[in-house]
Amino acid sequence: MRNKMPQFRRKKSTKSFPVKVCTLDAELEFNLEWRATGRDLFDLVCRTIGLRETWYFGLQYEDSKGFISWLKLDKKVQDQGISQQSTTPFMFLAKFYPEDVAEELVQEVTQHLFYLQVKQAILSMDIYCPPEASVLLASYAVQAKYGDYDEASYQPGMLASEDLLPQRVIDQYQMTPEMWEDRIKIWYADHKTMSRDEAEMEYLKVAQDLDMYGVNYFPISNKKETNLWLGVTALGLNIYEKENKLTPKTTFAWSEIRHISFDDKKFIIKPVDKSSPNFVFFSQKVRMNKLVKKKSDVRCWVKGGLQVALGLDERNSDKATRGLFVKILDLCIGNHDLFMRRRKPDSMEVQQMKAQAKEEKSRRQIERNKLAREKQLREAAEREKAAMEQRLLQYQEEIRLANEALRRSEETADLLAEKSRVAEEEAMLLSQKASEAEQEITRIRLSNMKTEEEKVHLEQKTRDAVRLTEMLVQESEKRALEEKKLKDELLRARIAEKEAKEKLLEFLSRNAYTSTITPVPNLFPSTQVLPSDLQADLQTLQLDSEPLSSEVNCYDLIADGDVDQLSLEIEKERVDYWEKSKHLQEQLRELRSEIEVLKVGEKQCELDQLHEEQVRLGENKYSTLKKVKSGSTKARVAFFEEL
Repeated sequence: MRNKMPQFRRKKSTKSFPVKVCTLDAELEFNLEWRATGRDLFDLVCRTIGLRETWYFGLQYEDSKGFISWLKLDKKVQDQGISQQSTTPFMFLAKFYPEDVAEELVQEVTQHLFYLQVKQAILSMDIYCPPEASVLLASYAVQAKYGDYDEASYQPGMLASEDLLPQRVIDQYQMTPEMWEDRIKIWYADHKTMSRDEAEMEYLKVAQDLDMYGVNYFPISNKKETNLWLGVTALGLNIYEKENKLTPKTTFAWSEIRHISFDDKKFIIKPVDKSSPNFVFFSQKVRMNKLVKKKSDVRCWVKGGLQVALGLDERNSDKATRGLFVKILDLCIGNHDLFMRRRKPDSMEVQQMKAQAKEEKSRRQIERNKLAREKQLREAAEREKAAMEQRLLQYQEEIRLANEALRRSEETADLLAEKSRVAEEEAMLLSQKASEAEQEITRIRLSNMKTEEEKVHLEQKTRDAVRLTEMLVQESEKRALEEKKLKDELLRARIAEKEAKEKLLEFLSRNAYTSTITPVPNLFPSTQVLPSDLQADLQTLQLDSEPLSSEVNCYDLIADGDVDQLSLEIEKERVDYWEKSKHLQEQLRELRSEIEVLKVGEKQCELDQLHEEQVRLGENKYSTLKKVKSGSTKARVAFFEEL
């Protein structure tokens, strides 16, 4: 998108030039007036993205000589050595880091910008992150991007194309992408119901406990010409050995520093303790290397390296030394001002932002609870629908069985009726034969017998006829009994058939409503998309000090009268994150033990070995800082000189 700044009042015709500002997830293009200052451009960017916590950020660019610099807000943009050949690219980045992200980062847009920058620094290995913590951070990143884990929609391999782990971690273990994905998925499933901003905040809370988080490193040397690293942090200045950026050898809190200055190749820090000698370090006669890149590859430059690279150039050593010291002084002033601001009551603007953020968070929580309840209702309705469909299938099966029983009863009744008809016909036939036999007997009795033989023969026939008649009578009685029995069975069958029909009719009338399932109504009205970040007009919060000019080479950090009050304030140390998350630490230890057997020893770098030594000694970032802060300022200055 292209935005234009409000026109300056001038007599001459206005002249503008194009600039491009890149954040880690967007590109902004503006037409800037020729006489616009760095503050004008910075405020324009902040208003565009809705950012009010402006004091953490700055605009970084590559000047015409190839040096990486921070744009000075009090000077004209055109006077700061920007390239005149094409659209000037600026990188909107976090310049200063908070002491505690959970307490200090108020706006969601601020949290998101820090999340993107810290994540990129970890993935590009500018910040060392141990393997087990890398897996945990990857699970938060997946939660922030995809939302809740859904086993039904999750497709194996969907995370394979994601940039989730530092390449150094992947190379150190004999593990396939599927094995890494399985371990990330286990923790991803544990983050259910966590919103995007909550997942990003949890990511930052874990990341801020990494040793290299929030540290700007500069190469220095002491009076013995020992090469060291100076680390400028939100809490103070750390001194590191050349081969160890994880564990500081000593540290000086901002509350212990009264004045800083530099001249030529020497940087002087005056402690609050006047009995302590000045803390002096020297430049290594270095200048910033030019960053080799294509003009079109601006985004890669932002993501690829957030730390300044340094190289040799004897001809410009004095100029480079001054530039390096100006950069150190600028970071010292900014971090010190924020350090002091944290220990004072919040300004009205910050109080307003916190109140608005709290109200917005409460509103979103209510909305999430509402959506969760609606989701539960939908799931309950779906379960009830499935149960009703199951009952319907059960009832349909019962009806089928009842119809089958009725059909068998009807077939039995028909069979019994046929048998009864046959028995009746046989009985009628027997009765007819008995009647004919009786008629024959009567005829024989009435006939005249001529001879005795005929009489005997007749008597014999008579006896035979009587026996036959008796047999026929008995058979007829037997058939009559069978007929009666069959009639009784037919009667019982018809009664059973009637009862079965009545039972079926009663069953159908009782369950008639289940024959058709009424579709479950949509329980979820369409929900409105949550509003974006607060769009209030940006009220720029001015720093306590004037903007740093390239001509300034000293700065008073603290007055003598502020020491006692500040010493009381800094007693309120933050509670260790490691103590607050014992369960999480146990999970990390389990994962570390699980993947230990798959480690490739020769792939270990110096930082891995240093971290393993820390783990073996039971040390972490905060215990180390507490240890190196022990002793007087004078003793720590002497220790620095002897390194």
